Amino acid sequence: MAQPEVQIEHARTLADADVAVRLASVRKRFGDVVAVDGVDLEVREGEFFSMLGPSGSGKTTCLRLIAGFEAPTEGRVELGGQDVTDLAPYERDVNTVFQDYALFPHMTVEQNVEYGLKVKKVPGDERRTRVAGALEMVQLTGFGDRKPSQLSGGQRQRVALARALVNRPKVLLLDEPLGALDLKLRQAMQIELKEIQHQVGLTFIYVTHDQDEALTMSDRLAVFHRGRIEQIGSPAEVYERPATGFVAGFVGTSNVLAGEAARAVTGDAHAFTIRPEKIAMVEVDAPVDPSRCTATGRVHDVVYLGAVTRYIVQLDVGGELVVMQQNLTTSSMEALQVRGNSVRLVWDRRLNRPVDAAGDTTDGSKDPGEGDA
Repeated sequence: MAQPEVQIEHARTLADADVAVRLASVRKRFGDVVAVDGVDLEVREGEFFSMLGPSGSGKTTCLRLIAGFEAPTEGRVELGGQDVTDLAPYERDVNTVFQDYALFPHMTVEQNVEYGLKVKKVPGDERRTRVAGALEMVQLTGFGDRKPSQLSGGQRQRVALARALVNRPKVLLLDEPLGALDLKLRQAMQIELKEIQHQVGLTFIYVTHDQDEALTMSDRLAVFHRGRIEQIGSPAEVYERPATGFVAGFVGTSNVLAGEAARAVTGDAHAFTIRPEKIAMVEVDAPVDPSRCTATGRVHDVVYLGAVTRYIVQLDVGGELVVMQQNLTTSSMEALQVRGNSVRLVWDRRLNRPVDAAGDTTDGSKDPGEGDA
């Protein structure tokens, strides 16, 4: 079967003037491994667009195809409406920020940032002005004389960003640039990156396996799986209306019920997904509006996470559902005491989203491999 028709975005063709990057039927093979399998994608001018997926899903290979570090086996790569498929990386109006920053350790911050301008033979006065502006943009004014070894991880990441922005590319490619940072700094940098992108108005294409990053920063995102795009949409669209079981399970936590368990709950054996935070957990004999979905079961496990508690409920009809509840007044002891109790789960049936049961792409293709992040 063909790749799933998950939404209109795949079919929609924007005017060339509105498209920063277009991949047209792009396929990339490494020997017998198909890393990218017929990807069609349009990224709009000025958009913060994320490519989200697990290791081996093809997202990094797509980024490298856009940058020119890899050539497609089939298909076409366009930048601003121009076919750049056969152009070298230095001939493309893009810059890339890598996870390891790739700074020159023997150079100062200022020298690192101005390096690309020197290569392009930009006059000295203009170089100094542009470097100062780039450092101010990433809040590193006064750090120009320092070496990378004298900076924190977050500061080095900002230097790499300034070095890319100073060249004024049409498209900035970011390959998991926050992956080496600790959680709190990563969360802070997510907000800063989005603010910088909004300030400069450039097109950012961001590769990540972290769903929180993609949901936090993106205007739109593409979910990759097995070398293909499973779904494209805004963060809210992808989270609230996952097109496949894979998307439902990868973007946030989700539940999938299928077969007889689904039939017992909805009257239909077709698989559906429901998000854990949409489910209420009440006493087993609590009255329930007949228009709502309901299922009884036993709390198999409880995971107290501070702000929320995750309950794993084994259903009497088979299968299990994960329920997420905010701890507005619940302590850890109270949450853990629920383990083993019989409960009733209730939710609005309008929140059920039909999906494929296994979370696979509809043609059942095999994973091309785990070499690509």
